[in-house]
Amino acid sequence: MKPLVFLLGLALFMVSCGPDQRNTKISGPVFGTSYAVTYYAKSELDFQQAFDSLFEGINKSLSTYREDSEISKINRNEETTVDNHFKTVFNASKEIYEETEGVFDPTIGAVVNAWNFGPKGKVVGLDAKKIDSLMMSVGFDKVTLVGNRVVKENPMTFIDFNAIAKGYGVDVISNYLESKHIDNYIVEIGGEIRCKGINIETHRPWHVGIEKPNFDGTQSLMKVISMKDGAMATSGTYRKYHTDENGNRYSHIIDTKTGYPSKTNLLSISVIADNCMVADAYATAFKAMGIEKVKLFLKTHPDLKVFLIFENDNNELETMGLNGFPE
Repeated sequence: MKPLVFLLGLALFMVSCGPDQRNTKISGPVFGTSYAVTYYAKSELDFQQAFDSLFEGINKSLSTYREDSEISKINRNEETTVDNHFKTVFNASKEIYEETEGVFDPTIGAVVNAWNFGPKGKVVGLDAKKIDSLMMSVGFDKVTLVGNRVVKENPMTFIDFNAIAKGYGVDVISNYLESKHIDNYIVEIGGEIRCKGINIETHRPWHVGIEKPNFDGTQSLMKVISMKDGAMATSGTYRKYHTDENGNRYSHIIDTKTGYPSKTNLLSISVIADNCMVADAYATAFKAMGIEKVKLFLKTHPDLKVFLIFENDNNELETMGLNGFPE
C-alpha cells in the first residue's frame, strides 16, 4: 500500500567538505517521497533503525494510503482509539484552523479526492451539485477529540492531515535527535526542513535553497538562505494544477469555502517557524489566502517569516519577503 504522499516545493543543499570532522548522513524513501538527515555525533551513532520505527508509527497513525491506519479507520467510521501522533497533529490542526478562520481545514479531503488531487475517490462528471453535496461534510469544527476517540458530526467527513503530517514527521525525527543530545543536525523530508546548530564540516550555518517555480519540470534555485535554528516548509502551486479553456491555472489547493480549486498568482510560499509542523500547515493555508490576506495575517503573527514567489500582471516572477525572512 502506498504511504503518505506530499508535495515537493524546496530544493535542499548541504555543503560537505572538511578533513577533520565528518557528519553522519542517513537517507531513504518515506511518505511517498524521500528523507535525508545529516547530524554530528562524536561516536558516529547510526539511528537508521530508530528512524524507520518512528516513520512506521507516523504512517500507522496518519496515512490515508494505509487501510489499517488510525485515520483510515476513522474515515470509515470504525471504532478505534488514537495515539499521541494523531492527538498532536489533530490539536495543532484545530488551532491553525481557528487562526486561519477555516482556510486550513483537514476535512476538505473528500473534495480534494473528488478533484483527483488526493489518494483516491475521484468523482467522474464532477459538477456543482456533487461539489455542494461533498461540502456538506466539510468543517473541522464539526470534528472533536474526546479522550482517545474522534467524534464526527457527519459520518461522511473525511479527515486528511497530508498538509501537516510531513512537517510533523520532520519534527519527530528532530526531537528524537535532540533527545540523544545531538546539537548539530538538519532533517529534510520531501523538501520540508528543520535544523539546529551548524554544519560541523564547514563550521557555518546550514544552507537551504528555495526552488524557482518552473512549469516545464526543470529544477533551479531562486534563493539560498542560511539557517541555524528553526524549521521551514515550502508549498508550491506549479506542480499540480488544472488549466481552463481560457488558460487560467487553478492550483491543487481547494478553497475550503467553495469546494473549487483556488485561482492564484502565488506560485511558491516558504514559511519559517519554530517547528516544521506549523510551518507546513501555514505554507498550505497561505496558498489559498492570496498575497494581501497573507500580509494582513502576518501583522498579528510575527513569529512566522514568509517568502512569496508570484506572477505579476505581466506574467513575470516577483518575490516578497515578509516578517524578516532571511535575505
